[in-house]
Amino acid sequence: MARYRFLTFNIAHARGASPIHQSLRTAVGLKANLRKIARLIERLQVDIVALQEIDQNSRWAGSFDHLAYLKAHTGLAHAVHGVTNRRPGFYQLNYGNALLSRYPIHHHETVAFGRSLFGKKGFLFAEIDAPEGRLPLVNIHLNHNSRPRRLQQVAHLMRHLEDLGRHRAAHWRTPPMVCGDFNTPSHRPDATATLLGYFERTNNYTLLPKTGHTFPSAWPARALDYVLLPEECRAPRAKIVRSLLSDHQPVLVEFELD
Repeated sequence: MARYRFLTFNIAHARGASPIHQSLRTAVGLKANLRKIARLIERLQVDIVALQEIDQNSRWAGSFDHLAYLKAHTGLAHAVHGVTNRRPGFYQLNYGNALLSRYPIHHHETVAFGRSLFGKKGFLFAEIDAPEGRLPLVNIHLNHNSRPRRLQQVAHLMRHLEDLGRHRAAHWRTPPMVCGDFNTPSHRPDATATLLGYFERTNNYTLLPKTGHTFPSAWPARALDYVLLPEECRAPRAKIVRSLLSDHQPVLVEFELD
């Protein structure tokens, strides 16, 4: 029986909990906040970290690779960046979702929702070669201001996972785990409830955390950040980690695989 520790965290382009835009911060300040995030990751002793709103050489966020910086300061050996927004030119932007892992990442693919040059959400799918087998994982960031768009994005994810399952599920130790910034609480007839309903049609899933709020971090009033675990992930536990390193608070989940 092995126990895994997993963290999902929207890091808000490394600007911290302040509403001041990251473009008004220096690279030195952004790196200082990333080092604090790295120390949090190390203190929590996590095996896998899912990150949203993380930049790769974006001009508005210090023009350096935030994932590479975190990787160097956490000691987690494996990383993949799922960039869903790319805008070339003088004011280049490259950002999206990412994973840091103690274990090798066997396969990964990035899917962006829509074709706009700015503000696209999307998801990163990866298969992680853990000691107990290959773990499929989705790290997703859904639209923040449109319920119809969120539901379209959920439908897009469902279609993609169904296609992946036909071709790759024979190698999976568990059905897919899904985490990220869902941008809607679970009690509304919206994306979070729709995702849970979809997965419960084929497997018993647990939505974590069951209680508590993650946004905004200074005065948490809304639950936006979640992890969906299949029943193969046994004895799950979750907690919202008190932090002012972003406008979101991270969610820590533990589970067992036998």
